Amino acid sequence: MLRNREVQILLFIMGSLSLTTTVAAAFISSVAAVIVFILSILFIGSSLLFTRWRYRELEKLSVYLREISSGNYSLDVRDNQEGELSILKNDIYKVTLMLSEQRSLLQRDKLQLTDAISDISHQLKTPLTSMTVMADLLSDPDLPPAKRTEFTHNIRIQLERIDWLVSSLLKLSKIDAKTIHFKKDQILMKKLIQKALEPVLIPMDIKEQTVSIEGDDNVSFVGDFNWTTEALINILRNGVEHTHEGGAIAITISENALFTEIVISDNGKGIPKEDLPYIFKRFYKGKNAGEGSIGIGLAIAHSIIASQNGVIDVTSNSEKGTQFRIKFYKQVI
Repeated sequence: MLRNREVQILLFIMGSLSLTTTVAAAFISSVAAVIVFILSILFIGSSLLFTRWRYRELEKLSVYLREISSGNYSLDVRDNQEGELSILKNDIYKVTLMLSEQRSLLQRDKLQLTDAISDISHQLKTPLTSMTVMADLLSDPDLPPAKRTEFTHNIRIQLERIDWLVSSLLKLSKIDAKTIHFKKDQILMKKLIQKALEPVLIPMDIKEQTVSIEGDDNVSFVGDFNWTTEALINILRNGVEHTHEGGAIAITISENALFTEIVISDNGKGIPKEDLPYIFKRFYKGKNAGEGSIGIGLAIAHSIIASQNGVIDVTSNSEKGTQFRIKFYKQVI
């Protein structure tokens, strides 16, 4: 402590003041000089003791910070007393909590990234393996023309599947990273639903399915037209895929003071009870999933809706149908 330049300057100033006051008191009387000298010694000693105590407290904080830098966020340095050191301790503790939370978030992001890479590798492995095999077969000069055409068509289908998968993953990653700016336009629900139905009308026609839309023409919500259309398309595709031929899909829209609601129901084969908690998890495929299903469409829909102050719930009964209930809240509660 005495090697510290600040302490040396402090001792020099206090010593000079003590010597000066003692000499001045000696001109009054020897007793006054002795009293001033003793008080000066006590004052200097008290200052040194206080300075030593502050050094010990700062040393404790240094040890605490070294522990934090090594990854130990469990220590508690809070102090409910008044004073500069107490304020410093409390501020350091707040920063520690922030660092701990950020560390947890980074760890979670790393795990999610690892899982995502693993899932992507798994999803790409099957079509790539299939295309490799068919490419080898195509190199056979004796391959019949019919088989050559069939393999070429299958390779094209697999390439389209990979393109869709990569495009969907890019959308999900942008939403997760919050790099997408969702517009806040006033959108009529009927117009939104009609746009979302366009890509599924042909599959519905092939399966002879019917669709009905009920609700006031003036029902609206504030959101992004294109991205919300993307979410509804994925939900509608799921309904068309899991509804038998001649089935029906019903869409109901409504609005109140709190939220705008869309209900999409079908009378298909339903979702097993054990699958319901996981259907919005990316790459999850339930028992009734189609052979070509990847398990990413509903995950995209959930992310888009959640990013626009909305929630989506699902109820289902086996062999009786599924109901998706989407609510867009008008303000954050």
